[in-house]
Amino acid sequence: MSALLLPVAEPRESRAWLGAELRARKGATALTLLAGAVAAAASTVPAYALGLLVDRIRGGGDTGAILPIAVTIVVAAIVGGGATGLSGYLISRLGGRILAGLRERTVGTALRLPAQVLDRAGRGDLLSRVGADITAIDKAVSDVLPGMISAVLLAVFSLATMVGIDWRLGLAGAVAVPLYTLALRWYLPKAAPSYAAERVAIAARSQLFVEGMQGLRTVHTYRLEDRHLADIEGASAHARDISVRVFALYTRFVGRINRAELTGLAAVLVTGFLLVHQADVSVGEVSAAALLFHRLFNPIAMLMVTFDKAQDAGASLARLVGVIGMETEDRSSGQAAAGRDLALDDVSFSYDGTAPVLNGVSLRVAPGELVALVGSTGAGKTTAASLAAGILRPEKGQVTVGGIPVADLTAQTIAIVSQETHVFAGPLAEDLRLARPAATDDEVTAALDRVGALTWARSLPDGLDTVVGDGGFQLTAARAQQLALARVVLLDPPVVVLDEATAEAGSAGARDLESAATAALQGRTALVVAHRLTQAAAADRVIVMEHGTIVEDGPHAELVDAGGRYAQLWSAWSSRATS
Repeated sequence: MSALLLPVAEPRESRAWLGAELRARKGATALTLLAGAVAAAASTVPAYALGLLVDRIRGGGDTGAILPIAVTIVVAAIVGGGATGLSGYLISRLGGRILAGLRERTVGTALRLPAQVLDRAGRGDLLSRVGADITAIDKAVSDVLPGMISAVLLAVFSLATMVGIDWRLGLAGAVAVPLYTLALRWYLPKAAPSYAAERVAIAARSQLFVEGMQGLRTVHTYRLEDRHLADIEGASAHARDISVRVFALYTRFVGRINRAELTGLAAVLVTGFLLVHQADVSVGEVSAAALLFHRLFNPIAMLMVTFDKAQDAGASLARLVGVIGMETEDRSSGQAAAGRDLALDDVSFSYDGTAPVLNGVSLRVAPGELVALVGSTGAGKTTAASLAAGILRPEKGQVTVGGIPVADLTAQTIAIVSQETHVFAGPLAEDLRLARPAATDDEVTAALDRVGALTWARSLPDGLDTVVGDGGFQLTAARAQQLALARVVLLDPPVVVLDEATAEAGSAGARDLESAATAALQGRTALVVAHRLTQAAAADRVIVMEHGTIVEDGPHAELVDAGGRYAQLWSAWSSRATS
């Protein structure tokens, strides 16, 4: 399954993308680093001031020596606190803007991906990327990144101050650096694959859940509940086991951090004792150096520990950068069709590259002609319709409109209405304007009227301004299909493909919805996958498909008289309709 997932960027690709984003915001990046540097510098002042106080008291100073030291510490605390807050705000703002752009580019790329790419990868993988992965990065930007930058800058300024006191004290404190580095070198190569595997496991679990929800009726119909739940339970257990291994790895990493802290502090104290004994430094200076190093315990430990979360965010970033680097389809600047005839010429197609769904299919729909595709389940009708609409690309042969391949046409040339019609959240009129944003109120009203939807649309609580979709007024399946057909009228494409667009209407609304489809298709070249054979009977021509090939082609009456496969389908349909 992993071979079918969407790509994941290499670390260098993620770093290159992040570097480019930061360079594009040089001013904000520089201001953020400056605020962090001021905060780190202010944090080193109290430790150095306390060292001076120790020396003054040892030198016989009176209580008056405390006052300037106290004022210095208070001022440093105020400046450091303000700079720390500003730094955190600037980091969150900068990271938030970068993340917002990443989210928009990821969704934009996904919307322009070829349909077969998402079909093979599964919607669960994409949903986990724009959901869980975005959340992981967002949490890192708001909770982890400010602390990491602060810890790095504090460590740099603290070691620099220790070197300024005496280079040997700085060198003693630097003894911990190789130990920290060794701990990271041990941890990171193990953590990165673990987090990546965890993300893949989560994506697999999401895919199973999405499939179960989308195919809920099928699951119930074939009594597959126990089997599907078992698959989800197995995927969840796999994800849980990976998470447990990641946590065990993390606890061992923390033990290595503690050993580095102990070694570093011991080195500073021993070195300081020897230097004081030789009168090279004062007790106060050693105290300041020890305090500076000790103050690094929490920031460095946090820095090391947040590498755990940074690895998590890094794995998520790589998955998102992998998506935005994919090749997309851009039909916004395509050619206008020279004619209105639709043709599939010797087209073959396979979803998995091995089992053919269509094999050498050729059909032509003349300008203004309505052709119905019929056949048993699995005959290849929907695949042929998707190829005709340009959603899928043939492995062999070509699909053209007016002699131009559909991949080279503008997006407004062909419209497709499928059985699974989505009602977008928002006012009903704006839902229709998705097809043509510049449409006037009169044009929207005329489109609804043409498909027979104006009466019920005006009867909604707020008329055409009624909010529909998620969180709004819920439309029936038949009404949702009427909206989709009204969008076709507004878009006004020369070619329309209907893929069982009236299948969900039910017997009560089927006649009205078929009338709406007929009105929307009037004057257009149309290929209709007919779920209801009354649509086929009303078509100019009927094409019958079986096992990925065309077995019959002709007007309804001729095919019924011929006594072939279509006659069998019509007889079965007629008997059900009259029973």
